[in-house]
Amino acid sequence: MITFLVRRLTLGLLVLWVITVAVFVLFFVAPHNVARLIAGKLATPQTVALVSQRLGLNKPVIDQYWMFLDRLGHGNLGYSFYSSEPVTSLLAGRIAVSASLALGAAVIWLAIGVSTGVLAATRPRSLPDRSLTALSLGFYSMPTFLLGIVVLYLLFFRLHLAGVDLFPGSGYVPLTADPLEWARHLALPWLSLALTAAAAYTRLTRAAMLDVLGEDFVRTAAAKGLTRTRVIYGHALRAAITPVTTQFGIDVGILLGGAVVTEQIFGLPGLGQIAVQSIVTQDLPVIIAIVTLASAFVVLANLVVDVVYAVLDPRVRLE
Repeated sequence: MITFLVRRLTLGLLVLWVITVAVFVLFFVAPHNVARLIAGKLATPQTVALVSQRLGLNKPVIDQYWMFLDRLGHGNLGYSFYSSEPVTSLLAGRIAVSASLALGAAVIWLAIGVSTGVLAATRPRSLPDRSLTALSLGFYSMPTFLLGIVVLYLLFFRLHLAGVDLFPGSGYVPLTADPLEWARHLALPWLSLALTAAAAYTRLTRAAMLDVLGEDFVRTAAAKGLTRTRVIYGHALRAAITPVTTQFGIDVGILLGGAVVTEQIFGLPGLGQIAVQSIVTQDLPVIIAIVTLASAFVVLANLVVDVVYAVLDPRVRLE
């Protein structure tokens, strides 16, 4: 088990290193005049020269890369051109917003997707199976921004007109300040993300369960007199959950880097919102930091998925 974890951790660190090389080449090597690009179109020649000197852009490329790695290692991501704030402090408060949105929605879509997938697979070609399949196909085909607008219209705007202020339409309250208000402000974003994602998990779980339910070990467990619940959830679901785990790790890793559309629709001050603002204002230090951070989240999520694989399937530890 230790060897397996060390191998996966080494591979994850290698991927992170490749990402830093790609980010460095994309932002510091590929552009013709990096100092001019970073300083902005209205910068004077003196400002461009100062930027070049501070970032070491007048040094060899290898030295520039090591300086870039050193700054990343010490958490020095530079200063925002738009607000002159340190990028680390600018992103620190927004990570909690994106994490709250991603993890809360993930719990909801995993619960809905897996439960409905198991229900459909254990009653193949029945009315519940056909209904859940059609419903999941409908939500799967619906764009996230459209579902977000529909949810906002029905559960905020129409209820507000009726004098019922059950869910706020925008804004964010920290969990430490008021847990109930935190959940109320995130309920609609969670729902809009979870419904679209749960549709994919319903289909994945159903397909995997149908394959596993025909295996010999499932029939043997049933023949030994185990209850139907234990056969389904203790044996079949554990063997069928692998593709769901893979998809779950990818989805959560991507969302931790910022759910751009959802954060824009519901006015959440997360990484996705600041990413859009930084692209519009060409705030390169913030863009570089978000790209690096989002990549790290995806790599970390995949490492966690590998650990979960080892727990769910002992054969993985023996590879």
